Amino acid sequence: MKLMSGNANLPLAKDIAKYLEIPMTDAAVKRFADEEVFVEINENVRGEDVFVIQPTAYPANDNLMELLICIDALRRSSAKRITAVLPYFGYARQDRKPGPRTPISAKLVANLITVAGANRVLSIDLHAGQIQGFFDIPTDNLYAAPVMSADIQARFAGENITVVSPDVGGVVRARALAKRLNNAPLAIVDKRRERAGESEVMNIIGDVRGRFCILIDDIVDSAGTLCNAAAALKQAGAEDVVAYCTHGVLSGGAVARVEKSELRELVVTDSIGLHDIVKGSDKIRILTVAPLLAEAIRRISQESSVSSLFD
Repeated sequence: MKLMSGNANLPLAKDIAKYLEIPMTDAAVKRFADEEVFVEINENVRGEDVFVIQPTAYPANDNLMELLICIDALRRSSAKRITAVLPYFGYARQDRKPGPRTPISAKLVANLITVAGANRVLSIDLHAGQIQGFFDIPTDNLYAAPVMSADIQARFAGENITVVSPDVGGVVRARALAKRLNNAPLAIVDKRRERAGESEVMNIIGDVRGRFCILIDDIVDSAGTLCNAAAALKQAGAEDVVAYCTHGVLSGGAVARVEKSELRELVVTDSIGLHDIVKGSDKIRILTVAPLLAEAIRRISQESSVSSLFD
């Protein structure tokens, strides 16, 4: 087994390598003067089981091209099996046609990864489960819920917890976390999105008065949805609000928005390489998913069960 990484999230790749007690593959992932991606693998990978760790977060197009060219370089170097490890799968929010003459970009990206030469895909908390069906190769979708539930139980034991989904589409995710938290009560924020990137909270489905509310979502981008949901929960009588999100995209003024919000804390994982402004925030805390990914990589390499990670 060999591990290789692009430049998208080197700290996470190194943590995975440290957990597995194996060195990173010696490879150069650089740019030509005109910003074209150049990849050179400096050691033999013939007949090897290689895992390429590369989230396709901002800058999404650059990181995606790095991933595709790394896969192509490995395929042309006669690697036995290439697994694309995507802690964060970009373009996943475009998984259907919301209107006429719009693309299904998630399917296009899945095709690109497959055609480049990947034999398998490993990801965490895909935005929509059906994206697994966009790939014509085996796909493992891991869940950050065990990492989050362990953190919640360690920090907030004894609180009257209610798990809250920030929208109707996230109910399955919220229910799964609530089940892990001794079948905690569930609430839903009903919102209406007038335009992309903006949301308006309408009402709360469920009783949150006097409860310690935990908002759960897969992606936090502009943070508008979470901040509006936190304000609505406080208005409905919630005692306190904490948010847990797998992928901290946190674009634009998201960090400043979180700092000014009713949220006590926003917890994100290191699936995406986070900027210094995020790490310096008093309200944002980071959980690592390196052990989760490393264990899944080990099991895939050993041809053992990955689903038993979540039993």
